[in-house]
Amino acid sequence: METRAEAHGSVGIPVAVSIYRHALVTRLTHWINVLCVTVLLFSGLQIFNAHPALYWGHFGADADHPVFEIGADEPENGPPVGFARIGSTTFATTGVLGVSNNAAGEAVERGFPRWLTLPGWRELSLGRRWHFFFAWLFVANLLVYFAAGLGNGHLRRDLLPSGQELRPRSLLRDIAGHIKLKFPRGEEARRYNPLQKLAYLAVIGVLLPVMVLTGLTMSPGMDAILPWLVDLFGGRQSARTIHFIAAFLIVLFVVVHVAMVFLAGPINELRSMITGRFRISVEDQHE
Repeated sequence: METRAEAHGSVGIPVAVSIYRHALVTRLTHWINVLCVTVLLFSGLQIFNAHPALYWGHFGADADHPVFEIGADEPENGPPVGFARIGSTTFATTGVLGVSNNAAGEAVERGFPRWLTLPGWRELSLGRRWHFFFAWLFVANLLVYFAAGLGNGHLRRDLLPSGQELRPRSLLRDIAGHIKLKFPRGEEARRYNPLQKLAYLAVIGVLLPVMVLTGLTMSPGMDAILPWLVDLFGGRQSARTIHFIAAFLIVLFVVVHVAMVFLAGPINELRSMITGRFRISVEDQHE
């Protein structure tokens, strides 16, 4: 349904119209996802701090060489020096990773700083409880979203790109428009552009399911029920590493998504995700 913001106008004069862009279930599941992903990220970093290293395969003992590690070196004279190591490459990260200030302002050895973990102090058991509760809420919310999206046609109608949109010329044009910060206007703003569709499909169709499955793989209880999950991801340590990578990619997506919201017009974008109404400008054909 559309309503004209102006009752009269001249031919060719832009007129603001309001369209119904997001269904109620889409908006509700979106904001529940925002809550769940936020809590899962911060509580997950609390859990990661218990052993801030990632391995591949079935390994993970202290003597095994990690593919990624956050730690601290303690020189004979002077404060500890934080580092992050990827393979054989080491970066100094004092002040953020490896070594950061505690609540008293003292430099302490810690993987991620306290302002990035939930809770802010070191308490693995509480972090795990927060993480597991919101993980199951997250799974339930995803199931509702997928069921509703299939039932009301949202996934097919709004997120599935057409053959025309997947052509290289169309994708390159869309990429160039994003680089130049040219966002769809008028009739084009009624629907997602190809890059949006591909990004959303990659997140909800690949990254989020991978996050859920690798999370289940790390659970000993689920390993007993679904032992094939361990083999699917090449071991529990591989699953933990993939889980961490997927989380990083989701954070990257969120950062880009929020940036695009602010660049495209935060008030209009936020209103559409709260009320469902999105305002666009079209050319008035009234004579």
